Amino acid sequence: MTATAATALALSGCAGGMSGVDMNSEEPTATSEAATADFNGADVTFAQMMIPHHEQAVAMSETILAKDGIDERVRDLATQIKDAQQPEIDQLREWLDDWGQEESDMDGMNHGGGMMSEEEMTALEDAAGADAARLFLEQMTVHHEGAIEMANAEVQDGENADAKAMAETIVATQTEEVTLMQELLASL
Repeated sequence: MTATAATALALSGCAGGMSGVDMNSEEPTATSEAATADFNGADVTFAQMMIPHHEQAVAMSETILAKDGIDERVRDLATQIKDAQQPEIDQLREWLDDWGQEESDMDGMNHGGGMMSEEEMTALEDAAGADAARLFLEQMTVHHEGAIEMANAEVQDGENADAKAMAETIVATQTEEVTLMQELLASL
């Protein structure tokens, strides 16, 4: 089966099962190309929603990294977040492309829990020093909690093994980072 045929078959299965294809079948795939076709609507939603969510976390991190007078531990965390999430954005885009799906074009809409409003992003941009560090930690905690919720939904409802593995990594990593952010907030 060619990659194009596998993708078409998978897409028809995701469009309500009109072709009679059972997307939950546990039959092994014949080729690695066919493995990329194993996805469902939850996988697509996860990728479409997580891209702008991660993009905002990267933007928040870049904002705090551009400021003077930020606690070094907060700077280290912002760097860690940026370095982890940009490769995930790239991978999510690749999956959407492989699956023949478009990125979400819901500019200005909520891309999942924890997204900062334009006003909240402006407040972070305008803040300085310790106030900026505290605001970053508070906002990023809420942001991470939203990502954890979306990732848990992918683990529960997704089909693509790679997307589910990424979601599990997001849950573990961002749960640890939330704990760290709470500790940093208590010490600032």
